[in-house]
Amino acid sequence: MPSPAAPVAVPTAPSKPVAGAPELNAGGVTWRWPADGKVVGTFVGGDQTKQGLDIAGRAGDPVRAAADGEVVYSGNGLIGYGELIIVKHNANFLSAYGHNSKRLVKEGDRVRAGQEIAEMGATSASRDELHFEIRKNGKPVNPLDYLPAK
Repeated sequence: MPSPAAPVAVPTAPSKPVAGAPELNAGGVTWRWPADGKVVGTFVGGDQTKQGLDIAGRAGDPVRAAADGEVVYSGNGLIGYGELIIVKHNANFLSAYGHNSKRLVKEGDRVRAGQEIAEMGATSASRDELHFEIRKNGKPVNPLDYLPAK
């Protein structure tokens, strides 16, 4: 009888998550807010320019992973998102973090909920803000349906 494969250890990033932050489990993912600022733009279904939340802040403010996952994109090649990070959380969910001034993770990195992954900025935006999206099965969904109450 063959023995099962040994589990592979995955190195964790050095940044520490924020302890005690509110969380909500939805869709098999435990979500938390990716930034501390005020929501200044909300999701509008069917409107290609409002596929997520815009969260105001100041240049350099921390942008944190909304849930555990793997960085599947870290770059600036998608028009309108500026410096962008995309994290895959499971087979169904991705989250995207746009307009950063600086990306702190690279593709293939494992991240933990609350870990700082970028610094807020204004790349491809008119003000310093985080543009945050959650996608379920590739389609944008309202992040407010997944994030804990503020």
